Parts: sequence; C-alpha cells; structure tokens
Amino acid sequence: MKILSIALIMAAALFFVAAQVSADSEFNSLITSMDVQADVNMADFQGRLGAYFGAPALQVETIIRSVDRPGDAYMCFRVAEIAKKPVDIVLKEYKANKGRGWGVIAKNLGIKPGSREFHELKKNKLSSDTIGHGKGKGKDKGKGKGRDKD
Repeated sequence: MKILSIALIMAAALFFVAAQVSADSEFNSLITSMDVQADVNMADFQGRLGAYFGAPALQVETIIRSVDRPGDAYMCFRVAEIAKKPVDIVLKEYKANKGRGWGVIAKNLGIKPGSREFHELKKNKLSSDTIGHGKGKGKDKGKGKGRDKD
C-alpha cells in the first residue's frame, strides 16, 4: 500500500513537471515570436503593444526596458490583462520569478494552470491577422435578420 502511494505521488509529480515543461515551451515559442517582431521593427512593435493593451507609449517603453526581451514585455501586459492586475504588479512578479517561467508567474497572480485563462495566455494577440481586427463592423458583419447576405 505504501509503495502504491509513493508510486502515485511520483506519477503525479512527473505529470506536473511534464505539463510545466509543455507550457513553458509554448510560452517560449510565443515570446520568441514577439522578439522576432520587435527585431524587425521595434517602433512598430511598441506601437502595436500600446494600441492593443491601451497602454501609453511611455509605459510600453518602460516595461520593455525593465525586462530581458521584448516578448517578456508582451507577456507582462497579457498577464496583467487576463489576471486583471496592474502591469506594475506583474512586472514585480516577473522580476522575482523570471527564472521559474511564465507559467509560475501567471499561477502566482491567480491564473490557474489548465484554465481557460491560462490557455488564453498562449495566444498571440499581436499577430498580423489580429491587429486592427477587434470588435466592430467589418466586411460581412452587422447585417441584420432579413437583409441580403451577398
């Protein structure tokens, strides 16, 4: 019985580690994508970051200077948005736990691993196909009931 308990605890620990490694690799891929965008055109990256998250240019510049890579700045704003916390709180948590990964940072700020919110963190909200495509009436939108739908 004791051996079975130990085996179950070890299996659960291995599952947790595997899930954390998977989440970290997904975050790393997203952050690398952000870094590439910033390397191509930092001014554009900063502008899109500010526009998407509604942050003033000075705040975006400050966050970018305060983190290791531009992708980490994106994650600060994204975690702040999802956790409903000020970006300064996320930045403090980042500085304290950046070596442990964004999964740990998000968890410490109340975003439960495996939750819908946690999975939302892994989505690239600055991809070229999402910029300028927020809510509102675009092509084929806003046609009400009974209207011609070309």
